[in-house]
Amino acid sequence: MNYSSLENCVLDLEKHGHLIRVTEAVDPCLEMAAIQRRVYAAKGPAILFTQVKGSRFRAVSNLFGSLERTRFIFRGTLRGVQKLVDLKVDPSLFFKRPLHYAGAIGTVLNLLPRKKRGGPIFDHTCEISDLPPIQSWPKDGGAFITLPQVYSEHPNFPGWKMSNLGMYRIQLSGNQYTKNSQIGAHYQIHRSIGVHHAAAIQKSKKLRVSVFVGGPPAHTLAAVMPLPEGLTELAFAGAMAGRAFRYARRDGHVISTDADFCIVGTIDPSATLPEGPFGDHLGYYSLAHEFPFIQVEKVYHKTNAIWPFTVVGRPPQEDTSFGEIIHEITGPIIPTVIPGLHAVNAVDAAGVHPLLLAIGSERYTAYQNRKPQEILTIANAILGQGQLSLAKYLMIVAREDNPDLNIHHIDEFLIHLLERIDWRKDLHFQTETTMDTLDYSGTGLNSGSKVVMAAAGEKKRELSKTLPSEFSLPAGFGDPRIVMPGVLSIKSPRFADKSTTQTELAGLSESLSFQRINGVHLIVLSDDSTFTSASLNNFLWVTFTRSNPAVDIYGVGSFYHDKHWGCEGPLIIDARIKPHHAPPLEEDPEIERRVDALGEKGKSLFGII
Repeated sequence: MNYSSLENCVLDLEKHGHLIRVTEAVDPCLEMAAIQRRVYAAKGPAILFTQVKGSRFRAVSNLFGSLERTRFIFRGTLRGVQKLVDLKVDPSLFFKRPLHYAGAIGTVLNLLPRKKRGGPIFDHTCEISDLPPIQSWPKDGGAFITLPQVYSEHPNFPGWKMSNLGMYRIQLSGNQYTKNSQIGAHYQIHRSIGVHHAAAIQKSKKLRVSVFVGGPPAHTLAAVMPLPEGLTELAFAGAMAGRAFRYARRDGHVISTDADFCIVGTIDPSATLPEGPFGDHLGYYSLAHEFPFIQVEKVYHKTNAIWPFTVVGRPPQEDTSFGEIIHEITGPIIPTVIPGLHAVNAVDAAGVHPLLLAIGSERYTAYQNRKPQEILTIANAILGQGQLSLAKYLMIVAREDNPDLNIHHIDEFLIHLLERIDWRKDLHFQTETTMDTLDYSGTGLNSGSKVVMAAAGEKKRELSKTLPSEFSLPAGFGDPRIVMPGVLSIKSPRFADKSTTQTELAGLSESLSFQRINGVHLIVLSDDSTFTSASLNNFLWVTFTRSNPAVDIYGVGSFYHDKHWGCEGPLIIDARIKPHHAPPLEEDPEIERRVDALGEKGKSLFGII
């Protein structure tokens, strides 16, 4: 079934048992977000909130709360889009299996957006203050739109062909924004809207933007889709919806006629206001910084509009399903974009961008002992490719060493790498470079380092699952725990400063150099080794969100040779919380008690949470 509206989707999900209604009046400040987190964690259904305090509009969340439900939503079009991807990878497939791929022709017909004179979106107008003011975390700077579709056009090439539809953070209230007139817009300069922003600066011209909320679920997915150059998000939205993207122009603005809401306005590219804080997908707050803002001109909405939202926080959250469905759709394209690359996985549990796993070909040394060479070339290409360039830790291995290695079996991948990597040769740093804006482990906003860890060749060592009985640590260090084979977590003194750290780490390295721990190849220092070792997800989150490679990587028997850094013994990553890190996200106990009450017998969430 293909949906022409969000309402169609909600009713269909309810009909098939994928959605429940919360009929109690709920507070958009913290309570709705807490409900979403709890229902998602319980693997529950989508949620339609019929009474949102302070707003006349209904709201829906958890639409994409599982991969299975996401596939169900797109059951009518997913295969057709996948066939188009197959044909892009290998056009000859059409001639080899014409009947199988004939259905892709219908998908192609929906790629071209259709201009309309009007539509349901023009039924009504309202103020920003009428919209559901959903705040997800206690220290958030105000209410945010968490599923926006932000549309902009290139000032030098007007029209939808060079347009961008992206999911960028929109702050509705708080800070210094003038009520009902200004809303925040947080986007990174490397994104496509950043290109439009730069062009607007050159032309000394305001950038027109439209913020669509709701509409067919395919439009939301299109806004987060990493698409190849030449394919616009509007075209993908039409293909995925099974219905061409419909739009109109009013007062110079593009408006999705199928959206539930549309905010139109302009961005003065030379003007900024503080935006944030905001609880983000790394599991911490991104703090308040100067960002552009939208000068609001008008807010449109359809009759009986529904406000979709999600909650961003430490993974996994609902947006995990976005990553999974994106991989299903785009996975086959990867080798055509970067030759020799077979698979990549931006690890959700590590906050997505901090840790990227990759499998590539290593054919340069097929006639001798295999070592990382071609995969280093591939690694450089990865770090120059779109959102993959945000990777902070890139771990890449050679497919030839284990053709059956699954990039999504993270523990198996890490074991494979640790069995083969040589810390003396296989670490390659990029220092004084850019980092994800949301990552506060670096040396400043957007500033930090990267490291490539490459492994190819025969297995070099056995990894330990236990420590020798005589294992000891110097004063201040304790509670050593094996996280997984070859990986040790150690509770360390609270971080003081860089000088103290270097003294502490020198003593630790010296102590470890005299002990028999050959099977331990990676050591993680943290504030709580019990928490870090409790699960693979905890290890991934702590290690890769709380460290900056060039600053926080140490090693037993470390050395420099021709400006190359390496170590003879185990690698040490300092993943303690530092003073410059952003605070982690924490829930409000009182709000959690209110959610508990909704799970009691006779209440809407009984039997779900």
